[in-house]
Amino acid sequence: MTTYGLYLESGPRRRKTMVHVLDLLGCVAVGPTTDDALAATPDAIRAFLGTLRRQGEPVDPDAPFQTEVVEHITEGIWLGNGSPSIIFGPDLEPMTHEELEVHIRRFQWMRETLADWAATQTDADLDAAPAEGGRSGRAVLLHVLGATGGYLSIAFGGSRGFSAIQGAAERGEISLPEALRRSGALAIERLRAATPEELTTVRQRRSGPSTARQGIRRLLEHEWEHLAELARRPGGPQL
Repeated sequence: MTTYGLYLESGPRRRKTMVHVLDLLGCVAVGPTTDDALAATPDAIRAFLGTLRRQGEPVDPDAPFQTEVVEHITEGIWLGNGSPSIIFGPDLEPMTHEELEVHIRRFQWMRETLADWAATQTDADLDAAPAEGGRSGRAVLLHVLGATGGYLSIAFGGSRGFSAIQGAAERGEISLPEALRRSGALAIERLRAATPEELTTVRQRRSGPSTARQGIRRLLEHEWEHLAELARRPGGPQL
């Protein structure tokens, strides 16, 4: 039976918590407490496996599995929200180009799903406040756009062109679907240009060490988190 190691971040009082499933890079679960986040994790894993299966990856969403907490970080900033300063033990492992291609395919599918869904929405749909509260669809998508370059900067120490795309989308100069696709294509171009040195180096930032695996993990996790958020809403994208 497969055992998925869980890597947690939460405040010292174990309030808002994010669970990272690093064996399924990109899969996360969140909750207002650590217990809630852990309770939500099995469903999050099955949902993620289901999307991988539909993309053609050789996984079985119905196979039994178990989980175990490997690491729980309770000190740092912005904990429980996907803190960009957190680095887990496996984040220090070098990444091969073969692994990178797997993650690129996952990112591409998630980004295209968001862009395709946005293309089906009217301006009124995108700007409507969700009945359950929270940000509008447009705000969520702009947030996704704004984070792309930042996570690639964690991975590689810098990124260019992403802020310009986000700004153009915010000003209405390009549509959200176009902006999502342009930003996604730029991200994939940068990922495929990664050198062996970039994929293995541990860099030192003001907030602490960073690696390509850490930045790519957060890129995928962020994409999945907000795709799943929108999918839970009536009329949201289909996973």
